[in-house]
Amino acid sequence: MSVTAPDRVSTSALDRYFRIYERGSTVTQEIRGGLATFFTMAYIVVLNPLIIGTVPDGTGEFLAGGDLQVIAAVTALVAGVMTILMGAVANYPLALATGLGLNAFVAYGVASLDGMTWADAMGLVVLEGLIILVLVLTGFREAVFRAIPAQLKVAISVGIGLFITIIGLVDAGVVRKPASGPVPVELGVGGFLAGWPTLVFVVGLFTIAALLTMGVRGAILYGIVTATALAILLEAVFSIGGQTPDGANPTGWSLNAPALPESIVQVPDFSLLGQFSLLGSFSAIGATAVFLLVFTLMLADFFDTMGTMVAVGAEAGLLDEEGNPPNTRRILVVDSLAAAAGGAAGVSSNTSYIESTAGVGEGARTGLASIVTGVLFLLATFLSPLVSVVPHEAATPALVIVGFLMMQQVTGIDWDDLEIAIPAFLTIVIMPFTYSITAGIGVGFVAYVLLKVVKGKAGAVHPLMWLVAGLFLVYFGIDPIRGWLGV
Repeated sequence: MSVTAPDRVSTSALDRYFRIYERGSTVTQEIRGGLATFFTMAYIVVLNPLIIGTVPDGTGEFLAGGDLQVIAAVTALVAGVMTILMGAVANYPLALATGLGLNAFVAYGVASLDGMTWADAMGLVVLEGLIILVLVLTGFREAVFRAIPAQLKVAISVGIGLFITIIGLVDAGVVRKPASGPVPVELGVGGFLAGWPTLVFVVGLFTIAALLTMGVRGAILYGIVTATALAILLEAVFSIGGQTPDGANPTGWSLNAPALPESIVQVPDFSLLGQFSLLGSFSAIGATAVFLLVFTLMLADFFDTMGTMVAVGAEAGLLDEEGNPPNTRRILVVDSLAAAAGGAAGVSSNTSYIESTAGVGEGARTGLASIVTGVLFLLATFLSPLVSVVPHEAATPALVIVGFLMMQQVTGIDWDDLEIAIPAFLTIVIMPFTYSITAGIGVGFVAYVLLKVVKGKAGAVHPLMWLVAGLFLVYFGIDPIRGWLGV
């Protein structure tokens, strides 16, 4: 009796804090969901160093002196801390890490500018995060979110579903850019599926699909584990190796070759923390250029998170009648802090990850799942050799399946009402075709406002939608604007 009583108290305390039972979940589901989310986004620990650690800044220096292990450790550290904060403060099954796309923009569009250092570039990221935090605390960011029509929020969720589907297919090598020819993409290599890694993806995909069809709980996680085990076996037997920049091994592993590491534990190096210069960019490139770069970062971060939290909430059944998730302001505050924290840690802006839907697909409904994911990221700072075991081809089937689950929401759009259907359609298709959540949202918003004007219903458009549509027009024209200003 004395042993079981504390367990009951502990479970009850967890339930009261996270509202596990109220949201139709269990502790087991939350743990399983947290594991699934981690394994579908753990690639960022490997990929972020390859993006920001291999590009020299405007002075010819590399981030962390080119030490990718340092970048990987800090990437996992910030992701872990901010994801735990999301779970504990906002009670939402949303994980955060360095933003893909944002990190590439910081590397190639900011740090590499003449005279800029990596510290200057990370200072801009901190500025952007602090500005967004102010917008959240003043209620502006939340007000914009609530001004978006409910059916456009549905379209954002569906578009993200297609977006992560194509991410999964491309990362697995099932969809590729052809070496030549008139078409922009093709199936596999030369129009055919080829290579053992592709087999791993197919096995993972149909394992998850079969288990889902049979109603097996944990289908996504089981599929990832099964595909990873097969990948390790195939690599050990056939020595497949990774793809090479010169294209000599097109049927190799796309990111990392799976193999059991010689050493499991590695002491992390966090020396990159605090390596930023908040105002150094002003003297390096001038105030006008700084404003345009911060504006670009801010707009992308601003709406990526909105789209992601809607998609996660829709998949989890957590949205209210107007399409708003619970604790919206808390979610946005943590996300804003994560952007600034990523810059302050020197690993680029951290943002909410759409891969969180993989955890939701496993039953995650509360912040407990985020805490599980966050703890795994913290462990990954010590176990980075183990994280690299899971190849893209084993993790990406989860993204395709979750894309299917999110696509089911498309019935929530009134396709007979062209005033909303056309903007919704453009939102949905632009995201995967441009590889940008922000671009899809922007095109949809602008189209919505324009069609309302054409129909003589300009007065029905929320004032904030006018403002945001105008900002997106500036965003889409940022390059010619920079050219006109000579920056």
